[in-house]
Amino acid sequence: MADLSPSAITRKARTKGGIVTIVTVLAMLAAMSLTWFGLSANDQVSAGYDSSSWLWSLTRGELARVNGLTGKVDTRSQALAVSQGHYVQVSQSDRYLIVRDQHTGRISALDPATLQITASQESQAGLGVQVALHNQAAFIIDPVQGVVRQLDPATLQPIGEPLRYPPGITGGHFDGTGRLWVAVPSQGTVSVITPAPLSPPSGGTGGSGPTLTRTESVAEAFHDLALSALDDGVAVLDQTNGSLTLLRGKDLKKVEIAGAAGGEMPDRSTGKDIAVTVVDGRKVYAISGEKVNEFAVPGAGGAVRPAVAWAGLFYLADDAAGKVYAIDGEGKLVNTIEAGKPGARLDLEVRENQLFINAPDGATARVVNDKNEVRVVDKFNDDVVGGEPPPVTPPPPPKPQIGKPGAPRNVTAAAGDSQVRLSWGKAPENGSKITKYVVEGDGRTWTVGARNRSLVVDKLTNGTTYTFTVYAVNGKGDGPSRKSNPVMPTGDVPGPATDVKAVEQPDGTVEVSWTAANGQGRKITRYEVTAIDSGSGALIGTTTGATRLVVKDGELEYGTQYAFTVVAINDKGAGSEVSQPSGSVVPFNKPAQVRNLSAATVGSARGTVRVSWQAGADNGRQITGYRVTAGGKSQTVTATNATLDGFGDGEIVGVDVAAVNEAGTGPADTTSAKTIADAAVSNVSAGGATYKGFTVNFAYDDGGGTATCTVTINGAARAVACNTGASGYTVNEVATDSAFTITVSVQNATGQAATSGPVTVRTRRLNGTIRCVGCANGIGIYSNSRQQSNEAVGDAQNGDTFKAFCWKQGTAGNQSGDAELFAAGENSNKRSDKWIQITYRGNQRYVPFIWLNLDDGDDYNDVPQC
Repeated sequence: MADLSPSAITRKARTKGGIVTIVTVLAMLAAMSLTWFGLSANDQVSAGYDSSSWLWSLTRGELARVNGLTGKVDTRSQALAVSQGHYVQVSQSDRYLIVRDQHTGRISALDPATLQITASQESQAGLGVQVALHNQAAFIIDPVQGVVRQLDPATLQPIGEPLRYPPGITGGHFDGTGRLWVAVPSQGTVSVITPAPLSPPSGGTGGSGPTLTRTESVAEAFHDLALSALDDGVAVLDQTNGSLTLLRGKDLKKVEIAGAAGGEMPDRSTGKDIAVTVVDGRKVYAISGEKVNEFAVPGAGGAVRPAVAWAGLFYLADDAAGKVYAIDGEGKLVNTIEAGKPGARLDLEVRENQLFINAPDGATARVVNDKNEVRVVDKFNDDVVGGEPPPVTPPPPPKPQIGKPGAPRNVTAAAGDSQVRLSWGKAPENGSKITKYVVEGDGRTWTVGARNRSLVVDKLTNGTTYTFTVYAVNGKGDGPSRKSNPVMPTGDVPGPATDVKAVEQPDGTVEVSWTAANGQGRKITRYEVTAIDSGSGALIGTTTGATRLVVKDGELEYGTQYAFTVVAINDKGAGSEVSQPSGSVVPFNKPAQVRNLSAATVGSARGTVRVSWQAGADNGRQITGYRVTAGGKSQTVTATNATLDGFGDGEIVGVDVAAVNEAGTGPADTTSAKTIADAAVSNVSAGGATYKGFTVNFAYDDGGGTATCTVTINGAARAVACNTGASGYTVNEVATDSAFTITVSVQNATGQAATSGPVTVRTRRLNGTIRCVGCANGIGIYSNSRQQSNEAVGDAQNGDTFKAFCWKQGTAGNQSGDAELFAAGENSNKRSDKWIQITYRGNQRYVPFIWLNLDDGDDYNDVPQC
């Protein structure tokens, strides 16, 4: 094993399963490149684009291969369905596909042609361990432990010996030439690793192992560093003072960026432009050659993700708003892309000559081509039941009171041989992110990264007493300083603590224990414990000689990997060397309260309500279910909704929902909804009578459910739309001059119908007069609607009046030979094939319409059809 640990490199301060189509299998054999799904972008494609990218959907536990040119999914795989609901990191090249589940830590290698798992291994769960893949070179980077290990990408077997750095490295990203870049904040350096060749191919542990080929100093020791791999080199941001170092080829260039302290960069930057984003301050510094432009990000109220340069614009994801902003180098907003649900994660990655925007917990993604044209991708091909609800923009968070930082906590100094080790606790930020700490003493000044709250001061004189001060700096200026204890360097130092162990507890605490240090004849008076995560290490607590420390809940971030080191201090104030780190742990606690809990009446079911919510923070462990309590009964569900039944009609049901994980049940949120009550009907009336109809008006109460309405007319029921009651339900084609009794009934899923009292209405009477000028023998009356001699029943004379009942279509008879009759001059040339029913000699008979002139306009349609 190549040793890059503190014992070899002196650490001193400086004064500065799947669904695969045949077509896709063939396409997948074309060029693919590395990508992070659910975490970050990481690599640049090689020449020859296939314009595709794998995108992760955590709601389905599914990988979708998206064609960037068409904006369509051509392959979907559920080989990793066990990771449903988890964020994962996926790395791919033209031949290999590697997935790491960040919740469980499980790493799986898949065959891109069949999407079957070919190998798997476990890693520490949580944020920390990363996978990097370029062509045939694969690495696992453990930043907490400082271990970089090359693997065979097909079998996940190690290749050669790993490289070991000091704990707390950062980076681990490939540039476009296939070199892996790693930054070491405790040394202020960045180094490049050349992978060993994959020889024999996919054959286990062949090869001599990776080699460290270059190391460059880019910052003072213990400054916070951010790294972005370039097409040919790396950009390293000193987050403590805002200085940017560019290494392209053999050239090294410094760019000082005022105000960029605390900034962040994407893991991979393509092209000539580089962006530094102050995510909390929503500011971007765009670096193009010698030019640095500063501009603000639209919106307010929350942090954004680091800007990604693409096709002459800078793209920034605003998770809180569910939007991605496209901004040019001068700060002009060019486009706003609606990319996901407000509050959900958005991931941006440039690969295969496209920008892919993925919402891991959404059904859609976006692809932006090199002309900045946007395509919407349906990752599920078609919308499914339970698709995304309309986005609800959350209210902006209250603006904090912003001021200078407070004083650092617990500034302690431990003596060594001609050196002093300083450690301190985090200073209160007071609404503005701390960018650095400043240490003063012995006539010298040092700056230390905000996350690296320790410093080793060398070149001191044994036997001389020193005192040091530390103060924090944020965007509002310098905070008050705090003094260390007086300390006298000495060669009389204790041995280091050994066998350091760490165990995370389900209450959010972490128990760190160790074997007592050898005091070398002197008493050990205290131990200082440092927590190390990716890219940083900071004092987390001290004990007064005890070999056990419980780190309080809230001191560490849930879901993040940590290791711990211990320094022993004797009664002369002299400190030991730093111990070897503990194993990595991931702090966790009960999940946070669910978000956006709501309840609603189920209108189609009796005694039923439906509740829905969004997951809150899992606090370091996967949420395994939700405990839903209503009416004194509890159930556990895995979805983010539940339908509850068995309640009374019209009952207000209170519902509590709480998330559950390995630590237990989190705090509940409460809502309520009312079940449907019996429907009701009121204000029934009937009016607006015509010769053949009338209007029924009514009001109804659906009881909160889905109601059905029935109008009963003279005992005959007819279903009507309930919403017609307000404007009036029109009844047509009923008998003229007739009385009608009406009731209205309304019913919903309770099964209890509400029926109104009866109301009555009468249609109008329509009369007609026989008109036949010069007809001495009168007009024939028939038993049917035709002039058939054997159906004649008598004659009506000019001027006779009859009540019209209805009209009937006429047919040809033996007296006319045609259905249509013509009155000629005897009745103003009236022509018609219709007949009117009348009462003649006590029976219902028919008269041709051409001879009967109806009142009120002579329109046979005023009466119903017979």
